[in-house]
Amino acid sequence: MHSLQYFSTTFEAQFSMAGFPTSPEKLYEACDYFLRLGGKRIRPVSVLMGNELFGDVTADAFRVATAVELFHNFTLVHDDIMDEAPLRRNRETVHVKYGEPTALLAGDVMMVRAYQFLTQVNPEQLPRILTLFNKTATEVCEGQQLDMNFEVQEEVSFEEYLHMITLKTSVLLAASLQLGAILGGAGLGNQHHLYEFGKKLGIAFQVQDDYLDAFGDPEKFGKQPGGDILANKKTFLLIHALETLDEKGRKHLKGLMQSGEPGKVGKVLDVFSDCKVDSWAKSLKEKYFNEALRHLEDVAVLSTRKKELAAFAAFLMMREN
Repeated sequence: MHSLQYFSTTFEAQFSMAGFPTSPEKLYEACDYFLRLGGKRIRPVSVLMGNELFGDVTADAFRVATAVELFHNFTLVHDDIMDEAPLRRNRETVHVKYGEPTALLAGDVMMVRAYQFLTQVNPEQLPRILTLFNKTATEVCEGQQLDMNFEVQEEVSFEEYLHMITLKTSVLLAASLQLGAILGGAGLGNQHHLYEFGKKLGIAFQVQDDYLDAFGDPEKFGKQPGGDILANKKTFLLIHALETLDEKGRKHLKGLMQSGEPGKVGKVLDVFSDCKVDSWAKSLKEKYFNEALRHLEDVAVLSTRKKELAAFAAFLMMREN
């Protein structure tokens, strides 16, 4: 069985050769620019690791992994436009560098290119691959819409936020693992447990992300401390604090979030600390992480074959950036 690092390096080498045409130059230059920004390639690597859990990694697994990564980048380009984000990975976003019309088209082309790779998959397995891919792509778009809805929705419950995060973030990781499992010939039971492993891991990852944004070391996290607070974003932490406080405390916290006064981040973090949000978030992360591992344990293959996926899960939880 191969490690996350091995698959990351191997996939990157192949993905870098999955280029675009040269004309129209501005369109495809924008695509190449964004894809060269890099990233951890977590989702395509998940396809490869899910495949290897049940047998040798196939050429189709690399095709599906490439499609997944292209789809993921398509969503990022469009998300940056919707969020009016100036930077991604400390570089100009596509819509800032090339203009919004070109950015929209670049995202669209990535999506089309993803389907071009999917159509090369073994015809016997293609219907199941397409069914899961299309279902997941739809859910990711639904999650993004819910996220935008929440920006103007005054009250968001824990269950509503969890549902949104599951769609926007977790299902693509879960589906990536299951897509690999399908290509490896896994039965429905094993596919289910691997999907649930990825879904629960994705939720734990988002809890960790919300926590690090507020309480992480900015030098390690690589982002502005309290960025979610400054942007008035609803997160696991904010929602829990609001559900914990009495009416007076809720009014005070809402007032802080809506204000632009100096020291806003520190004042909100003081409220979070009073509510013990930090320890609650750590417990919530551990809850979903442990649920993920239980599903991995229930996958009916030799335990030795699951060690790299367990290490992969631990790596995601140890991240500080």
